[in-house]
Amino acid sequence: MARTRSLGGRTSGGWRSASEQALGGRKRECTVEPGGQLNMQELLQQAQAMQEQLFNAQRELAEAEVKGTAGGGLVTATVNGQGEVVGLSIDPKAIDADDPADTAETIADLVLAAIRDAAREAQELQQEKMGPLAQGLGGGIPGAGGEGGGLPGGFPGLGGGPGA
Repeated sequence: MARTRSLGGRTSGGWRSASEQALGGRKRECTVEPGGQLNMQELLQQAQAMQEQLFNAQRELAEAEVKGTAGGGLVTATVNGQGEVVGLSIDPKAIDADDPADTAETIADLVLAAIRDAAREAQELQQEKMGPLAQGLGGGIPGAGGEGGGLPGGFPGLGGGPGA
């Protein structure tokens, strides 16, 4: 059971703290749980350490590149850690000059498949880098990591997000 404790000066002696004066003579009160109080310095240090870890993970993701392939390596897509396509290569063997219409359709399918593959790789990298941090922050809040949660985002339309 929580108890209430006054925060202010002596009230029976007639003097008031600045906070009491600001509150029209009423004392400030706070709830204190039995068994102790929060160590604010420790809490601040933990928050700063998590912020630094998050910054480092984001920097690593920004610098990372992953590849996805399709058609046995005929098409390769390169995606950065944030899921942006930064490169695409098509092996000349994928092109059939005798049937350009079929080749165009096949290449389009292979490009999409390679991008989806790269997006999955990037999402796995995000989970690897950010997942432990999100679990530490989320505590079971959906979309924030932890039990029942996960990092929001993914790559909608590319098969990398939820429901893919």
